[in-house]
Amino acid sequence: MEENIRTLQQWIDESSNIVFFGGAGVSTESGIPDFRSVDGLYNQTYDYPPETILSATFFYEQPAEFYRFYRDKMIIEGAKPNAAHRKLAELEAAGKLKAVVTQNIDGLHQAAGSKVVWELHGSTLRNYCPRCGKKYPITAISKTTGIPRCTNGNCTGIIRPDVVLYEEGLDADVIHESIEAIRKADMLIIGGTSLVVYPAASFVNYYQGKKRVLINKSQTSMDSLADLVITAPIGEVLSQIVVR
Repeated sequence: MEENIRTLQQWIDESSNIVFFGGAGVSTESGIPDFRSVDGLYNQTYDYPPETILSATFFYEQPAEFYRFYRDKMIIEGAKPNAAHRKLAELEAAGKLKAVVTQNIDGLHQAAGSKVVWELHGSTLRNYCPRCGKKYPITAISKTTGIPRCTNGNCTGIIRPDVVLYEEGLDADVIHESIEAIRKADMLIIGGTSLVVYPAASFVNYYQGKKRVLINKSQTSMDSLADLVITAPIGEVLSQIVVR
């Protein structure tokens, strides 16, 4: 792995338009479980499968059960940015990293200091009333019980998180900006993702350069398409990079 780290360092040194594309594995070192590992969210048992609970239909038909699950498993109190988040923010501050494209909804990239973050699946930190549009902080859900209701006048609509649920499409502007950033990049670092969630995983195919790096603690179906593969936790790898 040492030789691969040296190659990664050299490519970062040579690049000035890096884009990072990441998934749940980026936040596991912050104590947030990923969705598909052995101990991840999708391997635990609930009354309904997580894919069902986290669907738009389920949200509107059974909001009480949705929020019981959502508060328990989707809102992680006290999570802090880890070495990966901090290094990416450092690379952006140095003018080398131009954008983070993330599948995560935890806001940890911004908490670490990253400014240009395209959140493909939204954020648990933002919440709103679909009926009247009033916006709410995460505490409107995390610090309440039952079904959170809008308090804007006589609205009483159900507050919902600004996340993309199953059955819903990604935001068109976020798609456009993410693809454009990847297409223009002179280096693409893919980290902490199994690349099985579509359409997000297909975005990496818009990269046109010759420095496509894939960093993940397990193999992925796209390893053969990468110019450099490092099979290790993303935080462990990026913590060894020197920004200069």
